[in-house]
Amino acid sequence: MKWKILSKETSFSGFFNLFSYRIEHSLFTGGVGVVNREVLHRGHAAAVMPYDPSTDSVLLLEQFRAGAIHTDQHPWLYEFVAGMVEPGEHSSDVVRREAQEEAGLALGEVHYVSKYFPSPGGSAETIDLYWALADLSSAGGIYGLAAEGEDIRSAVYRFDDAMQMLDDGRINNSMTMLLLLWFYRFRQSAGFTDQINSA
Repeated sequence: MKWKILSKETSFSGFFNLFSYRIEHSLFTGGVGVVNREVLHRGHAAAVMPYDPSTDSVLLLEQFRAGAIHTDQHPWLYEFVAGMVEPGEHSSDVVRREAQEEAGLALGEVHYVSKYFPSPGGSAETIDLYWALADLSSAGGIYGLAAEGEDIRSAVYRFDDAMQMLDDGRINNSMTMLLLLWFYRFRQSAGFTDQINSA
């Protein structure tokens, strides 16, 4: 299967960039097809789930998200720590920096989970997912950088309570859902026990 970009034009340039593509690609039935698509370029991101094994707890953030204003639920979403990857920066460094900025939290050992596309039908963004050991005994409060318009409330939840928030729809964004579901399976494995015991 092959593909190539026939043309690319800038449709909008601002906080995000929107490009119009004309793309040729192989078809499953043979031959080639041509499509015109707008693709949002907003950079790449990284997210981390801070986890405290001594209390089986995680830290969640709550903040206003403009993209969620057109739903029947309020636009203050529960999320894990996340941020954009700057040029020349490794995503594991991003989650450490963002944990400090968004929650006043120093992470322990950081473990890579996966990379995924949150909305590949119209966005080029990828998100690297991590979980990290953290002491959450005194975590929580109001954080964020005023220069970036951030107003973030962080709080600690028992892991089972966070899973209940997922089940009842209070956690409704893909990054947080994926990390919780992946970790739910992982913490039942021998690999999880080995990593906790070696910390």
